[in-house]
Amino acid sequence: MLTKTNHIEKLYYSIGEVADIFEVNSSLIRFWEKEFPQLQPKKNNRGNRVYSKKDIELFRQIHHLVKEKGFTLDGAKNMLRKKTNLIEEENLIQNKLLHIRNELTSIASAL
Repeated sequence: MLTKTNHIEKLYYSIGEVADIFEVNSSLIRFWEKEFPQLQPKKNNRGNRVYSKKDIELFRQIHHLVKEKGFTLDGAKNMLRKKTNLIEEENLIQNKLLHIRNELTSIASAL
């Protein structure tokens, strides 16, 4: 994928690259993987962790809650759970609205 500056964006990042992005040790990333079940990077053929943009975004949220906002690990886990529940609820509402729209469209076309 090319960005506006014609740089190639990476699909996956190593643990060292993620550690550099957030200016933390690799050991903190491995520790948070154990504490936050949502953070489960894939492993490559060599068994090394590889982080997708989704993994990095989740790590960014955890980092923000713990390091910047001062949440405990349990507090950060609760916030992430609440956020996940809200997203699931929004998706459910969106699906219901799409279903209603489809029904109304079919009724309108039958008239």
